[in-house]
Amino acid sequence: MTATSTATAIPSSLPARLADATRDDASLRRFLQGLPGVDQVGVEQRAAGLGTRSIKKAAKLWAIDTAISMVDLTTLEGADTRGKVRALAAKAMRPDPDRPDTPQVAAVCVYPDMVATAVEALAGTGIGIASVATGFPSGRTSREIKLADVAIAIEAGATEIDMVIDRGAFLEGRYGQVFEEIQAIKAACGETHLKVILETGELATYDNVRRASWLALLAGGDFIKTSTGKVSPAATLPVTHVMLQAVRDWRDTTGELRGVKPAGGIRTTKDAIKYLVAVHEVAGEEWLTPHLFRFGASSLLNDLLLQRRTQADGHYSGPDYVTVD
Repeated sequence: MTATSTATAIPSSLPARLADATRDDASLRRFLQGLPGVDQVGVEQRAAGLGTRSIKKAAKLWAIDTAISMVDLTTLEGADTRGKVRALAAKAMRPDPDRPDTPQVAAVCVYPDMVATAVEALAGTGIGIASVATGFPSGRTSREIKLADVAIAIEAGATEIDMVIDRGAFLEGRYGQVFEEIQAIKAACGETHLKVILETGELATYDNVRRASWLALLAGGDFIKTSTGKVSPAATLPVTHVMLQAVRDWRDTTGELRGVKPAGGIRTTKDAIKYLVAVHEVAGEEWLTPHLFRFGASSLLNDLLLQRRTQADGHYSGPDYVTVD
């Protein structure tokens, strides 16, 4: 973003304050650096407090089914094969084959070269086909290659793109460069939903998480996502609180609903329920849908299925009763 460039992809209906923020690099910098600071102690205490909430049995079964329906079932390994992706797709469609009332997951997330296999396996199911792109997980490549990466995934049938921001540019304060790159990827996506991965474990502070969240929203991201799952720490409750506050404030300012996706390190039903409580209390009940909240996970689904059986049967079911990834 140069001093005279204009954010042409930003909707003209944005409130004047936000439209002015995207006018040029200096305006964007002033806006992001002028956001209120995050109270570190306050956000961590609130996250810890909400994490202690207990819910009754009927509500817990609802929470488990809701969490299952929000999972982006993911395989992002160098050793991925077409057979592994087909098996993942089968699990996405019927997470617990012995319990046909178990919800399907929201999406399957794979590398671009595996999208065609996922599309074939999931045809007609309504399950999303998500693909990481833009030099995932580091993002250390040219914009031309990032755009080509996105094009390959979309041409193969991806319905969702998970892009990574250039964290180096962001941490150096080159907000305009990051903004323009997200805009370019969003334009390349067309009707394909765009999730913007902030890699919050590398952003160092909650203030940076807030700035990156607003930057991604201003540039057109449909979702803001915590992590690639390749960096530690990945998703945390306090960071997710900050991101939920951002989409809530975005809604209050613009009337638009944008989504949040914590990814990486969420492995248990207990953890998932803590996140659902945070969604309800921080953003609002509107976000308790796969259209606006996702879990980036694989092992989480296994525990959700075991706990679902426990709730339904009244006794614990061991891992032999579900497929373990």
